[in-house]
Amino acid sequence: MRRIFWSAATRRRFFSRRHVASFRKRGRVRALQNPLHAFLLSILAIPVAASAQTLTPSAVPSATPTSEEETIVPTFETQKLARTYILDVPAPRGQITDRNGVPLAQNRISYNLAINFPTPLDFSDAQALSFAREKIDKAGKLIGRTLPISDQAILRHYHNRGIMPLEIAQNLSHSEYEEVKDNLPSGMIVRPIYVRVYPNGKLAGQVVGYTGKTGRNPDGIVDNHETLWPETEGREGLEQTFNEMLAGKHGEYKLTFDKDGRKTSEKLITPPEPGYNVVTTLDLHLQELAEKALEAKAKRGALVIVDPNKGDILALASWPTYDPNLFVPSISAEKFKVLQDDPDIPLLPRAYRSSYPPGSTFKVAVGIAALESAAVSPDDRFDCVPAIQVGNVTFHNWKKGDHGALNFVQALTESCDTWFYQVGIKTGAEPIVDWALKLGFGAKCGIPLRGEAEGRVPNDEYMKATHGRRLLNGDIANLSIGQGDVQVTPLQMAQAMAIVANGGTFYQTRLVQQVQTFDNEIVTAYQVRAKKTLNLSSQTLDELHTGMIDVVNGPGGTAHQASLDNVEVAGKTGTAQWGPKNKERTAAWFGGFLPADQPQYAFAALYEGDVGSKVHGGSTAAPMIADIFKEIYKGQQTTGRPRREREPEVRRAEPVEEDESD
Repeated sequence: MRRIFWSAATRRRFFSRRHVASFRKRGRVRALQNPLHAFLLSILAIPVAASAQTLTPSAVPSATPTSEEETIVPTFETQKLARTYILDVPAPRGQITDRNGVPLAQNRISYNLAINFPTPLDFSDAQALSFAREKIDKAGKLIGRTLPISDQAILRHYHNRGIMPLEIAQNLSHSEYEEVKDNLPSGMIVRPIYVRVYPNGKLAGQVVGYTGKTGRNPDGIVDNHETLWPETEGREGLEQTFNEMLAGKHGEYKLTFDKDGRKTSEKLITPPEPGYNVVTTLDLHLQELAEKALEAKAKRGALVIVDPNKGDILALASWPTYDPNLFVPSISAEKFKVLQDDPDIPLLPRAYRSSYPPGSTFKVAVGIAALESAAVSPDDRFDCVPAIQVGNVTFHNWKKGDHGALNFVQALTESCDTWFYQVGIKTGAEPIVDWALKLGFGAKCGIPLRGEAEGRVPNDEYMKATHGRRLLNGDIANLSIGQGDVQVTPLQMAQAMAIVANGGTFYQTRLVQQVQTFDNEIVTAYQVRAKKTLNLSSQTLDELHTGMIDVVNGPGGTAHQASLDNVEVAGKTGTAQWGPKNKERTAAWFGGFLPADQPQYAFAALYEGDVGSKVHGGSTAAPMIADIFKEIYKGQQTTGRPRREREPEVRRAEPVEEDESD
């Protein structure tokens, strides 16, 4: 298993400029280096003497306990009696990176402004309020903002936890920090804490997820083993799934007070152990290209790119998306409501949590079922007529006019619906359902993200439970063109295309390569794993690949807008209607792989149309794929056979749809 190694500069960035921690190494815990030790002391910064003072990062108390400290018996009756506190120090969260170690989620230092009350805590309520108000007024003038701290909050803090700093301003901006750092009044501190940051903004935001505080700032009596500040936890995406590994282990900080309530010592007993790093399979460059293509060409949609030779997800993009930095350090109720109420649902990761009817992309599964079951042979021809009658229902082709007798490759190239109605009914429901399931439809791909949709491949049991009947010929006709009750996620579509691309090996789809310490020790590795081999015949694969190449490059193909000059693309378009009749929408698809002769990428692009809009896979989804791989193969020479030149299409006399795409 390949380890991701980070340079010294990257290590420093993990903890911000000068704070560097040591991690677990081969089961041993090493001591925290002095800069981070000093940083942890500056977080607490509780005055030792009666007059308030600020601990600087260089102020490191003696680690040797005094005899007085050793003889103190802890008590929880009052904070004015001799006692010892053991407080927990939250650990910095681990990083989330792409496959090359580029950070997707890391940490930065945020600064909070706080008041230190002098010990012992002998102020009257009036004195405590006067002391705090003076500091709050001065701080407000320094940073130029109103600090709405109530008298009740001040007194509650003073009585319950006056030995701890009272935070009055959180998450200072850079300009605010610069203003206060050298002008602090006595009795005030700037308190640094680690917060999450997502350096790429929206990029891969729905995959990485976001964090939130586990609770509000405590205001009750200080208790042993409470944390110095509220922790964060993963609330969505990989941050949520791997929260326990990312969170690290608490450190312990010891405070001792004498019988008069004066602090006599403080020291870090156990350093916190920063969280593990999660290394994904994502390629940040491909992810960026995918999201740019969606943003430029789709109001709503999804795009997935997979390595067909490993099952690795290289891009998992949905649009619209959100910036997880909105949740740092916390998101306001107003901003969250804006995200929730957005009609385009930016919080929904469509790539894996939404399923749609696949339209004609499903003809790939139907073709495999027909050929592998020997219901038809590659040379069998069926008429591509404008419509056929099934029972008392007329089923139409998407193009008007009679296109003659076609074999499988020709029917797949032109995406002739009436051909597939006939072949689907001749093949029967059972082989179609069976092969659809073998290709991974109707089951979760098993990625470590919550809420993955299963999709649906309707069988007799489903039809009886839902519609009170088994699959009839009309249902099979619908299923044969990816309509009716069948539903597929973009991730499932990319997975199926990867199986077709590599010749029939079903790899476990992988989003995370490994979890490792910052010292590059691998904790958990997720190996490349072939789940099964579909044993597709070479003849079926040849027919399928030829048809999918012609879809993009042949004269009658429906995906000409996906063709590239220096690499041959193979694919299948699809256009499907879904939703209630009065609010019917269109899902436009393009799935496939490239280079056609030696596939390195399998993909699925989905364009989610508005109510009433007419969109097609060839004209809306296919161009997004072209935009991405034009950039990837820019300047490269063709490595395989040259792309076939398209012959000019001979127009038939009968009227056809304006758009050439299915």
